[in-house]
Amino acid sequence: MDIEAIVSKMTLEEKCDCLTGSDYWTFGGCPRLGVAPLVVADGPHGLRKQPGPADNLGIATSDPAVCFPTASASACSFDIDLMRRMGEAIGDEAREQQVDIVLGPGVNMKRSPLCGRNFEYFSEDPHLAGELAAAYVEGVQSRGVGTSLKHFAANSQETNRLIVDSVIDERALHELYLEPFRIAIEKAHPWTVMTAYNLVNGVYCSENSYLMDEVARGLWGFAGAFITDWGAENDNAASLPAGLDLVMPGPRPDYRADVRTAVESGALEESLLDKAVERILKLHERCERHEAAFVVRDAQARLSVAREVAEGSAVLVKNDGVLPLAADASIALIGAFAEAPRYQGTGSSKINPVALCCAREGFASRGATCAYAQGYDRKTGETDEDMLAAAVERARSAEVAVVFVGLPDAAEAEGSDRADMGLPDGHNRLVAAVCDVNPNTVVVVQGGAPVELPWRSRPSAILLSYLAGCEGGSATAAILFGDANPSGKLAETWPDRLADVQNANSYPAAGRQALYTESVYAGYRYYDAAEVEPAYPFGFGLSYTTFAYSDLSIEGAGEGFDVSCTVRNSGARKGAEVVQLYVAPVDPCAFMVPQQLKGFAKVSLEPGEEKRITMALPHRAFAHYDAGRGDWIVEGGCYEIRVSASSRDVRLVDTVLVPGEVGHSDGVPDVYHRVEPGCFTNEAFLALYGRPFPKVLTAMRPYTANATVGDLRTSLIGRLVQAALRRELKTLIPDDKEMRAAFDRAAMDTPLRAVAMSGIDMNVVKGVVDILNYRFIRGIKRLRAVNSHAKDAESPRGERP
Repeated sequence: MDIEAIVSKMTLEEKCDCLTGSDYWTFGGCPRLGVAPLVVADGPHGLRKQPGPADNLGIATSDPAVCFPTASASACSFDIDLMRRMGEAIGDEAREQQVDIVLGPGVNMKRSPLCGRNFEYFSEDPHLAGELAAAYVEGVQSRGVGTSLKHFAANSQETNRLIVDSVIDERALHELYLEPFRIAIEKAHPWTVMTAYNLVNGVYCSENSYLMDEVARGLWGFAGAFITDWGAENDNAASLPAGLDLVMPGPRPDYRADVRTAVESGALEESLLDKAVERILKLHERCERHEAAFVVRDAQARLSVAREVAEGSAVLVKNDGVLPLAADASIALIGAFAEAPRYQGTGSSKINPVALCCAREGFASRGATCAYAQGYDRKTGETDEDMLAAAVERARSAEVAVVFVGLPDAAEAEGSDRADMGLPDGHNRLVAAVCDVNPNTVVVVQGGAPVELPWRSRPSAILLSYLAGCEGGSATAAILFGDANPSGKLAETWPDRLADVQNANSYPAAGRQALYTESVYAGYRYYDAAEVEPAYPFGFGLSYTTFAYSDLSIEGAGEGFDVSCTVRNSGARKGAEVVQLYVAPVDPCAFMVPQQLKGFAKVSLEPGEEKRITMALPHRAFAHYDAGRGDWIVEGGCYEIRVSASSRDVRLVDTVLVPGEVGHSDGVPDVYHRVEPGCFTNEAFLALYGRPFPKVLTAMRPYTANATVGDLRTSLIGRLVQAALRRELKTLIPDDKEMRAAFDRAAMDTPLRAVAMSGIDMNVVKGVVDILNYRFIRGIKRLRAVNSHAKDAESPRGERP
C-alpha cells in the first residue's frame, strides 16, 4: 500500500472521514480508492465481537469465543512465554472472526482493591504489568492482528470515570502510571494506544499533548495511532492538534465537520490532518501485509491454552496438608460458584464463551465422588438456614469439603467501584458453618480483586483462582487433585482489611478530582514503607513442592548488572517457581520506596533438578524520576540486590555500588521520606505536587456537555431523563436487580457528551444542554439545524463525489 499516494488523492472530506469510526466497531478506509474499513473488538482476555446491537457494557450478545483468564488472574502466572502464547491464541481467534484490532491489553495500575475494573488490569507493579503486556502484544500481533494498549493514562477508578481528574505528582506519574505503557511500547510496538476517559492534571487524555506527543511519541518512539476509548473524546478543537488520530465510536459528523472547517479556515494545518490519516492508513497497510500469512489454530487448541493459563495462574495461599486431594476421597462441593462459576468480569470485556467448564464438571470428569450443596444465592450471595443446613450435612459426611466463594457479578463491573472489600455475608457464614463440622475444608475464592477473608485462619487450605476463564473449572480440579502443581504468585498485595490500604479513606474520589496523595507509595511499596502486614504479600504463592536458592552472583554488564542464582527443586513433585528480583536503595537522599521489582523468571523443575537463572538489571533499574529536572536520574550509591520468593521472602541478598549523580535533598514533605499509616494529607501532597491543583469544574448550572446524568437531578427535565433511562435499564436487564443497580450507578456518572457513543451528533447534545438550561429557543434551533443537515446528507445533493 502506497500510503503517501493514497493521501494525496483523498479529498478533504475523505480525510476527515478517517478520523472517526464509520459505526460502533469499524473505522478508516476510503471506498473510492479501494481501502476497506477495519474492524475492532473488545477485549483483553478474549473477543467480544457483536454482530448486532452494539454497546460497551457487555449487555448485547456477541459471537462465541474462548474466554481466557482475566488479567488479574493471568498476571499471577508471572509467565512471559505463557502470556505470549495466550496472545497468539487470541490473535488466531481474531483472524478467524475477521477482527483486525483487539482492544487490549489494559495496564492501568491498581491503586485500590475497590476499583471495579481491577480484573482487567495486571498488577499494582509497573514492571510486571509492562512486561506481561509486552508479551501479550507480541503474541497477538505475531498473528497479523493489532492491539490497543489501554487506558492511557491513570484510569484508576470507575466512579465518575469520564470526568474525574487524576491529579498526580510527576514522580508517581512517570514511575508508576506511565511506566507499564513505556515498557510495552518500547518492547512490543503496539499498533494503537487507547486514550483514557479521565483527565490527568487538568487535561483530558484525549487532548493531552504532553502524554501523546511529548512523552509517548517523543520520548518512547511510539509510531502507532492514538484512538479514544468509546465516548472519551471531549473537545473537537483540541484533540487532533494534541496528537489524537481516531475518535470512536462513529459516526461523528460533528467531529468531521469541525475538523474540515478548521482546515478550511486555516485554524488547523492540513499537514496535521495528513499525519493522522497516514497513521490510520498504516494500520490498513499492516493488516493487508499479514492477510494470508498464518494458519489459524482451532478452538480446541485455544481452549487448551486457556486451561494452561488458568492452571499456571491460580495462587495457593494456605495448605495445612489437605492438598492435593486423594483420588478416592469423598468430597462435598459446596457453593453455587462450584456449579455456576464466576469466571469473568462485567462490562466491555464480557465474553460469550464457546464452552464453559465448572468445577463440578471438572471433578466429575476425574471420576471423583462428590456431593453438592448450593450454599447461597449466586446473584446476591445471600443464604438462609435451609441452605446452610444442607451444606453442613454434606460437609459433615465427607472426608473433604471444598467451598467456593467470591464476589457476585454485580460487585465487579465496568463503570462502578466497590464500596468495601467484604464478601457477601452469606459466603462468610457458609465458610464458618462448614469449618465448624469438617476440619478438612478447602476454600476456593473466585473474584477479580482482593477481598477480606475474616475466616482465613480456619480452613485447611485456600486457593485463589481469581476469574479463571471458561476452563477454570477443569483447571481448579487439576490443581486440587495435584494433576497440576500450583505455581501462581500474587501480582497484587492482599490486604488484611480495607483500613490497611493507603487510600482507604479517599478512594474512590466522589467528586470530579482524585488526588493521588500517596504518590509512589501504592501496593507493596506502601506496605513495605509503612510496615503494614498484609494478609498475603505481593509475589506470594505456595506449591506442592519446595525450592532452594543458592550461589548468588552479580556481574557487571555494560552500565548495569547480570544477576544469577541457582534454583533447585528440593521436594518430591515437579513444579515451577517464580524467582523475583528486587532493588532496594540503601540510605538514599531523594525519597524512594523501600524496594521495587525489577526482574522475574519462572522456571519449571523436576524433583531434585536445579537450574541457573540469570536476570538482567539495566542501569535504568536504579533510576527515579526527578520532577525538578523533568528527567530520569540515577542517584549513585549502595543498593541491595534481593533475590526473593515474594516481596516479603528474601532468599539471597548482596549489595552493589552503582555509579550515578550525587544525591541531594529533594525538599519534599517529611511524610514521603518516613511513611506511616494515614500520613498522606492533602496539604503534604500539595507541597509535593509543587503547583496549585487544577481547577475543579463545577457540575451545577449552567449545565455543559460534561454534566453527568446524575447531575441533572436539580432540573425537572433532567429528572425526567433519569426516569426514562432507568426504565430502559429495567427493560434491558429485567431479571437481575443487582446488575441493574451497577449499570445505573455507571449511567448516573456518565456525561451527556457520551451519547455520541450511540452515533448521535454532538450538536444534538448542545441543543439538549440548552433546553436543560431553559434556553428553549436556542436549543430547538440547534436541533432543527442538525435535522436539516442530516436530511441534506441523505439527499443526492449531499452525496460525496
